[in-house]
Amino acid sequence: LLLPAAAAAVYKQWIPNTNFETASNWDKGRVPCASDMVRFEKNKVISVFVGSPHMLTDMYLPLNGEFLLASGAGFAAFDGSWDPGCDSGATVTFADAEHHAWFDPTLWQAVSPDGELEPSGHIFSVDEERVPCRYDDVIFQSETSFRVNIDSSRRVIHLRSISLRGQELSSPEAWAGYLRGPSAPLQFHGNGTLQVTGTGCPDKSGCACGNAPDGRRICAALLRASEGQCPVPACRSPLQPLGHCCGVCGATINLDFTPDFDLQKYRDRLVQDLLSQPKYDGVKMAISKVHKTQTFLGVIPRSSTPLIQIVLTDDGAGTQTGTTAEQLAADIMEDIAQHGEALGISSGKMEVATGSTFSGQAGSHSLKSITAGTVLGLLFSLLLLGGILFLYRKGKLRLPVLRVPWPWDKVEELTSPEAATDKGFDNPMYDMEPPSTDAGEDTPQEMAPKDHQVFYLNPLYDASETET
Repeated sequence: LLLPAAAAAVYKQWIPNTNFETASNWDKGRVPCASDMVRFEKNKVISVFVGSPHMLTDMYLPLNGEFLLASGAGFAAFDGSWDPGCDSGATVTFADAEHHAWFDPTLWQAVSPDGELEPSGHIFSVDEERVPCRYDDVIFQSETSFRVNIDSSRRVIHLRSISLRGQELSSPEAWAGYLRGPSAPLQFHGNGTLQVTGTGCPDKSGCACGNAPDGRRICAALLRASEGQCPVPACRSPLQPLGHCCGVCGATINLDFTPDFDLQKYRDRLVQDLLSQPKYDGVKMAISKVHKTQTFLGVIPRSSTPLIQIVLTDDGAGTQTGTTAEQLAADIMEDIAQHGEALGISSGKMEVATGSTFSGQAGSHSLKSITAGTVLGLLFSLLLLGGILFLYRKGKLRLPVLRVPWPWDKVEELTSPEAATDKGFDNPMYDMEPPSTDAGEDTPQEMAPKDHQVFYLNPLYDASETET
């Protein structure tokens, strides 16, 4: 059973072009005129759409490229007649289009299926989702040429469909046929490969965008103009939504959902019932399914869990930054408490950062880091001790024996000293008084001579029995 696509298709249109008539494509900031010399860099691969006829004095062409001519368009040699708008006679060079990257969010815009710009309204996308996602439709305007760098951390970039030259390619076979044509290598370059699947998101709870592997590439392109630095937020402890490059002020809500959850219906509910209220005019919302990485002790990645992320920002300033978004987040949480089960929402967690918020969240994050560091330190110590014990048991390691003198040992020595010369023991077979050592007394007969090898008296031996 094939499930229908739950969410409405998302169309994203490529903005830059390499058209001959686009002034920004020339180093002089204007389209060449009749008395100019036109120059294309010899080693630059290029595809150029020409929409009208042009008279030129001279033109240097690239070694590898193409001109796509609209009806009636073309080039003619300048006959030297006076042109009131063109008396410079300069060399005009076509700009380098190699730097236009697929994963630059500033080069894409959300459009309707017919290519019209979508009104901004209350909805926005986190940065990773501003670039075409796995189930999105991509549009290149019909009467344009382009060149895009598709370098990626992934070998294959999946898309639902690609429309170019006014034709939608929505099957793997149709896209493969276009790639075999002469224009594709001039329009797409880089180590990635675009793959059209023709299928939308099969899950009514939504599908993750899939651009997380190229998240760093997206943020680097987005922040290139500011040398990789995010703007300073107006709140003390900004939130960091998943898939977004910089911290935001406002609120985030993470939802755990059940199989009954419908992302598109829930988005429509929030827009119609809450965002449409006049008091929330300045609030913008991003809502999508994301995968949150679960970690061991907050450090070691373990697995990922799907959840619905809602990001709320507003146009407040100063201490009012984020306060309206906070109020809307509270309303959403109240709605979840009342209707969450019917909506397919099992739980929700809200976080807030406003202009009046101090370091509460930063302190919480710091406490987690300290706790994780302490636990890791204890684990390391136990592993070290275990390793030492293992080597000792295997005989690979010798440990010195240390005797620690205790205070009570000295006390015992003083109270009950042990006689140093008492090395004897009682013999139950021998009941005789030891011989006297006083001078002048004779040695008993039973005593062995000094040079005799027997040094004790045997009570079972009677010397008189041996006398004759």
